[in-house]
Amino acid sequence: MPPSPSVSRPVPRGLARTGPVLFSYGFRPFFLGGALWAIAAMSLWIAAIAGHLTLAQEYGAANWHAHEMLFGFASAVLAGFLLTAVPNWTGRLPVSGWPLAGLFALWCAGRIALLASDAIGVPVAAAIDALFLPVLLAICTREVVAGRKWKDLKVLGGLLALSLANALYHVAAIDGGHDHMAIRLAVSAYVVLVMIVGGRILPSFTRNWLNKVGRTDFPVPYNRFDMAAILAGTAALGAWAIWPEHPATAFAGLAAAALHCIRLHRWRGWTTAREPILVILHIAYCFVPLGFLSIALSASGYIEERSVLHLLSVGAIACMMLAVMTRASLGHTGRALTASKLTIASYAALILCALVRPLAEVLPDMAPALYAASGLLWIAAFGLYGLEYAPILARKRRTPV
Repeated sequence: MPPSPSVSRPVPRGLARTGPVLFSYGFRPFFLGGALWAIAAMSLWIAAIAGHLTLAQEYGAANWHAHEMLFGFASAVLAGFLLTAVPNWTGRLPVSGWPLAGLFALWCAGRIALLASDAIGVPVAAAIDALFLPVLLAICTREVVAGRKWKDLKVLGGLLALSLANALYHVAAIDGGHDHMAIRLAVSAYVVLVMIVGGRILPSFTRNWLNKVGRTDFPVPYNRFDMAAILAGTAALGAWAIWPEHPATAFAGLAAAALHCIRLHRWRGWTTAREPILVILHIAYCFVPLGFLSIALSASGYIEERSVLHLLSVGAIACMMLAVMTRASLGHTGRALTASKLTIASYAALILCALVRPLAEVLPDMAPALYAASGLLWIAAFGLYGLEYAPILARKRRTPV
């Protein structure tokens, strides 16, 4: 007798049973590619500012650095997450094999094109890079619509905002400028995704772990307060993206910071202190209210905007990404969800990176040393991830338990 249509079926993992292991599931190429590019892009930037090489002169070296952190590295990790999570949400089969390899090649083409922008021209390089996010959006939209998971369309809204921000940033770079609003829009889109997805996974993973160890002091489940906190945070980010120095932005930032402090407390992160691979999710989310506070301080003239950008991009976004990368890399290959010493060291390096860079405003005489330390900590964090997880992602084909 055939199973009832109402019965939930598990989504098969790693559908491509032949061919390269790397392209058997979306998280594999994009997590590994994102980590390697995080190392390479930061190394190139450090070499460029030290005067050892010229980097994307016509595009602008500073433009290239900002772009490759937000739309290069971060877009790869986001793709790896979405191509793994969306099948779980919709119950449909994931993209794998040659279609996945083609999408990854499109992302790689963007990285190569921008590096070669002096040779091929900035408009051509920008056009090549601008293809990846809309294609990813089209794939994810097709899956969400086919699976009739309408509540997940809000996640795709963040991807749409990123696609728009990337296009706006390229237009400004082609004209020889630097679009600060496009950068703020991109950072805001990522933070909104952290608020939405974090609100889904943090209380769920925390509850599951507490239940496993025999505790009953569970996090507060998602309710209207979470919705209010997300809306307040989205409003604050929208105000910051458009009016970064307006008094209303300062007020919105303070309100959002307070609400997200309460939200984080409701998830009872301190109960997970014994499990680093779980507690890192809570630590990463700490940077969300801290980022809102920095928005308020920046709008009031107390700190510079670049400190806000660093706290949000490295603290809230990159730390959350590294936390998800390590957990998904283990969980989706059938390994125990336990952080090794190397993994814990990578967490520590990235947290320090997020905290060290803003200190340059407080200690201006030490700014060059702090900038260098921040860059090296970034490289260390993703270097340690690559060292431990590259063999798992690229060579080992295992069925999850």
